[in-house]
Amino acid sequence: MLKYPLLPVAVCYAGGVLLGAGAPPALLAGFAAGLGALLAFAVLPPGRPWALAVLAGVAGFLNLQVRTALLAPHDLRRVAGTEPVLVTARGVLARAPELRVTGWGPEDSARSVAVVHVRALERDGRWEPAAGRVAVTTRGELGPEFFAGRVVEVFGVLRPPRPPRAPGLFDARRYFYGQGLDRVLEARDAGDWRLAAGPQPARRPWPDRFRAWAQRMLARHLPVEDEPLRLLWAMTLGWRTALTDEVAEPFMRSGTMHLFAISGLHIALLAGVLVSLLRAARVPRGATGLAAVPLLWFYTAATAWQPSAVRATVMMSVVILGWALHRPAPLLNSLAAAALLMLLGEPRQLFQAGFQLSFTVVLSLALVVPPLVRLRDRLWRTDPLLPAELLPRWRRWLDPVGRGVTFSLAVSLAAWLGSLPLIAHYFHLLTPVSLPANVLVVPLGSLALMSTVGALVCGDWLPGLTGWFSHGAWFWMSGMMRVSEWAAGLPRAWFYVPDPGWPAMAVYYAALIGLASGRAWRPGRRTLSAVLAGALGLGGWIVYARQRPETHLTLLPLNGGTAVWVDAPGRGRDLLVDAGNARNAESVVVPFLRTRGVNRLAHLALTHGDIRHAGGAALIVSNFHPAVVWTGPTRFRSPAYRAFHEQLAATPERGRTVARGDTLAGWTVLHPEAADRFARADDAALVLRAEVAGWRVLLLSDLGRPGQQALRAREPDLRADVVLAGLPTAEEPLEPALLEAIRPRLVIVADAETPTSARAGPALRARLARAGCPVLFTSDTGALTLRLAPGQWRVEDVDGRPLYSGQRRP
Repeated sequence: MLKYPLLPVAVCYAGGVLLGAGAPPALLAGFAAGLGALLAFAVLPPGRPWALAVLAGVAGFLNLQVRTALLAPHDLRRVAGTEPVLVTARGVLARAPELRVTGWGPEDSARSVAVVHVRALERDGRWEPAAGRVAVTTRGELGPEFFAGRVVEVFGVLRPPRPPRAPGLFDARRYFYGQGLDRVLEARDAGDWRLAAGPQPARRPWPDRFRAWAQRMLARHLPVEDEPLRLLWAMTLGWRTALTDEVAEPFMRSGTMHLFAISGLHIALLAGVLVSLLRAARVPRGATGLAAVPLLWFYTAATAWQPSAVRATVMMSVVILGWALHRPAPLLNSLAAAALLMLLGEPRQLFQAGFQLSFTVVLSLALVVPPLVRLRDRLWRTDPLLPAELLPRWRRWLDPVGRGVTFSLAVSLAAWLGSLPLIAHYFHLLTPVSLPANVLVVPLGSLALMSTVGALVCGDWLPGLTGWFSHGAWFWMSGMMRVSEWAAGLPRAWFYVPDPGWPAMAVYYAALIGLASGRAWRPGRRTLSAVLAGALGLGGWIVYARQRPETHLTLLPLNGGTAVWVDAPGRGRDLLVDAGNARNAESVVVPFLRTRGVNRLAHLALTHGDIRHAGGAALIVSNFHPAVVWTGPTRFRSPAYRAFHEQLAATPERGRTVARGDTLAGWTVLHPEAADRFARADDAALVLRAEVAGWRVLLLSDLGRPGQQALRAREPDLRADVVLAGLPTAEEPLEPALLEAIRPRLVIVADAETPTSARAGPALRARLARAGCPVLFTSDTGALTLRLAPGQWRVEDVDGRPLYSGQRRP
């Protein structure tokens, strides 16, 4: 470790941060441990390395806990409490509000997101001091008078960040925790914003003015503001408004989205240009480093201090200063120094996806690229005694091209290997096409960046050249878009995968580091490495064997509608029951299925034609192409349901109609019969029952009272261990006689906070509370996952915490 002195310090410090995040507040214990380690360092010279490791860990622990503990009497979290509250917040804008749009058409929506340093809160006409940072979301675009440094007052609902709507979806609580934000303030529109009375900054900050000027320069002489131009602004200036979901999708699926984060590629390219220009002007090496570093920080400030830009600039500053002072440090040591500096400033960055991706990718580059380059040199080498002039002309022409292409492939492979588990964890994507795609897109992106630098350097002084450079940047960006769309459209270019989990990720990175560094193959360690690999393989197989017979039922409440995902062992009997309306299908059901690693559905069942359950079916079919779509015998009046049936008729081999007595994907249909006719759609909803891992599960959907009475009259044995029911329109689920016939061990009612009509009332709650078994309402718990295994069951909330469990009766 003498070659990398900062590496163990950074690792111990990061370990302390992790411990501080998982442990309860323990400041006194932390200070005591730090004092003990300091005394050991002073009086026990042989134990100083261990004492230093403990000191680094304690420093990380205390840094995080001091920042997150409720110490100040006016801490915003203490003043506001944990329940949503209507307030007016007064504070200072940290930066100009960012506009997020779903698209650029007239029917697309937009919202503004801002960060405010709160100074005071007003409730019931009374102001009280408060201190904290909040994220403010507002429909629409805010006016130009709101910019960084201005004191504003915002009226809205102050609340803790919302939990995810389904397991695996975006978790605002973890995201805002990593950003150091304490609460979310939801304002209705721009009318809820106003400038506070008193002195205000007169001019926008220079980074805002620079970005506006740079956008104008990059658009110089271009005829229209189109998508390539907006993406240029995103790539060079961090203007994230351009990255709508539709625009970003091909870049995500081709693995080239990293080009739009102001990160290592941007900073390294800019540093290379600056150093080359200064050295060409015969500026001494030391002066070159001292001049280049401030210019890099100027660019970082101009791009709004994006965390990825700050990380890359810190890392590049360490490298450049080491080079300028004739003290070049190994890349791993520079990486550790940059991580340590970043975490000293804000330890919660350790929990940001960007931080983890940045450092794991650079670590992978440092470890994987050198052996790949050495392998290439061995395979590519020529006779060392043969002069270059005597080589064939084709070989002399091909040599630099081949070396450049193979080096790009090595870098792309190393970056892909380094980011693979984290991309699967955060985005649930596996993109094999990213290897060739990045070989093509990264050079195009570099050319686009160089063209934008040229346009900004020429600026208003050389408008003709500025126009040429802006046209060149637009051309290279158009090429990037076409290559990414082509790569994303290739067969098996990408697919969705489930979250690998932190234990598997830790094993993966340990194996990658051990193999790439060569430590696992050193003499004397090969046997130990083989034993560890065998033990890990056996442990993984045991975990897989224990979980394989489990069936997971996930209940997704969708604002009055419901979707149930049945994840059976294997893929052949997986079933999605209902899809919600179109909006919920797009925002909840489709992303949720992708987090489960679903690329193609085996079965989709629609219980009835209510738009809250079947309105999103067409979207599900277009995204997951189910092998079979099951519907009931009733022809509902819903226009959306009828349109879907007409679409389904075009592929008759896919559509199947079932009625009482039929089976679908291992589930038995109990209701309705083919000849049934009911006045309400809810009464004709499909009722499904199955034996799952030895447990009997009953899905009632929104079955109304007449449907419940018909079901009870026809089925002599309705007993079930678990029953899932929705809320029928203007009626109650699970009437007493039906509940007595079922005699469940667990009841789950799919209701919702909004709209009010979709929420279970006090009378229903009181009646079901007397059922003699646990009763869960999704308006209280959110999405629920029921894990069924032979001999036991367990129900978990959206965070994976167990709520109830049961075992087979003797």
